[in-house]
Amino acid sequence: MTPDLSVRVGPLALKTPVFVSSGTFGYASEYEGLVDLSAIGAIVVKSLTLDPREGNKPPRIAETPSGMLNSIGLQNVGVDAFIADKLPFLRRIPVPVLANVAGATLDEYEAVCRKLGDHQGLAGVEVNISCPNVKHGGMEFGTNPTAAEEVTRRCRKIVKGALVVKLSPNVTDIASIARAAEAGGADAVSLVNTFLGAAIDTATRRPKLSTVFGGLSGPAIRPLAVRCVWQVAGAVKIPIIGMGGIMTGEDAAEFILAGATAVSVGTASFLDPAAAVAVTDGLREYLARHRIASVKELVGAARG
Repeated sequence: MTPDLSVRVGPLALKTPVFVSSGTFGYASEYEGLVDLSAIGAIVVKSLTLDPREGNKPPRIAETPSGMLNSIGLQNVGVDAFIADKLPFLRRIPVPVLANVAGATLDEYEAVCRKLGDHQGLAGVEVNISCPNVKHGGMEFGTNPTAAEEVTRRCRKIVKGALVVKLSPNVTDIASIARAAEAGGADAVSLVNTFLGAAIDTATRRPKLSTVFGGLSGPAIRPLAVRCVWQVAGAVKIPIIGMGGIMTGEDAAEFILAGATAVSVGTASFLDPAAAVAVTDGLREYLARHRIASVKELVGAARG
């Protein structure tokens, strides 16, 4: 018996539940020839902003025990260059592609979504709500349910394909943010983004990142991410894309058992460009070993 890995995330019909995460897989063309892109469930490209961004000054990556800190600062080519230079390649990939959208204001989110909506080749948008909301006094969209619902609602009016909202774990109650995204019209939520952390070089006695603080990812955050998925699964009815330190098929199964419909591989791709394919193979082997006919049977099974 070959287990069925197909799942549905909102309007997306996926042959496998394993995505690659925004910011860890570039614009996919970087992996051509290294990875069988057709074996991935869906690809989420590097964050896009209205204008190009150079990001933060180096150093902006630091290795940590069982993980890494990054403070890239949303470096990207900008939405216009993405449409002109990156989208033609992405149109040829035989799996769904989502654009990750970031902005400092509601107007910027809307503008990027509107530009993307005028072009074919994208299955949907993942809205990154961890950026400062300057028009609301610097408060982050991802930490305020009212702001999270509003940005989701505005993007929903523009985005015709799948609308996924990516949640920050740096909040007191992630379930309330997820409920706000659901109320705003999101088809799904993805969680979690990186945890805020810092590292100091004891030889130089200086922070290892130019910005001092950065986002912690990798296996170190997996138990925290699984906890977040569990909490959100009990709070919303829309699908969850779980992420945070997934390295193996069994890691993926853990998130799905907690309530995720799909999962996303991030930091592991830096160690092995084909990590998402390996995780997919491992998940298939897990299901076969336990005589589970479909991965859908696993969703939330640990919740009783």
